[in-house]
Amino acid sequence: MWQGQSVRRPVLPPSEHIESFPKGSKGLPPGTAPTQERTSMPLYEHVFLARQDASTQQVEELTTQMSGIVEQLGGKVVKMENWGVRSLTYRMNKNRKAHFVLLNIDGPSAAVAEIERQERISEDVIRYLTVRVDEHEEGPSAMMRKADRDRDRDDRGGGFRGDRDGGFRGDREGGGGYRGDRAPRRPRDEDAAVEE
Repeated sequence: MWQGQSVRRPVLPPSEHIESFPKGSKGLPPGTAPTQERTSMPLYEHVFLARQDASTQQVEELTTQMSGIVEQLGGKVVKMENWGVRSLTYRMNKNRKAHFVLLNIDGPSAAVAEIERQERISEDVIRYLTVRVDEHEEGPSAMMRKADRDRDRDDRGGGFRGDRDGGFRGDREGGGGYRGDRAPRRPRDEDAAVEE
């Protein structure tokens, strides 16, 4: 067969059509057919990073635009989380910080493809990542739990050694480190250092 040639299939007269179930078969009894509890639309976690100089209002508008695209294409955004402005591990497009936003999406792959296309076009979006998941995480995400934990830690006053004895080296007498039960240091012999 060469390119462009179509396969010829026999056309059967109506009396010779093949039935999917032979006559007399009953199939499955009612109520025993496998059912799915939810529709077969896949679940996605989508995170995008917006430029640090974009205002919070611009990031919210961008998030609303993305969720509108999902809803237009037959899906729904189950959860939206704005993680705020966070430092990046390395510079991306001359940005050291970015707004982080998480969207949990229950929708067709076409919706995710359209979101990603729109984010490639947008100058405010630095990066994005979409991951297909088996189920969405209930409650706040790990990043939000971490932010809450850090906030609680700050409320307790557990800052960076600010309230502990010791602190930084500069606040000790003589500028030396903690010597514990050792005797104080001998004074330096200035004459011995000059001769060598």
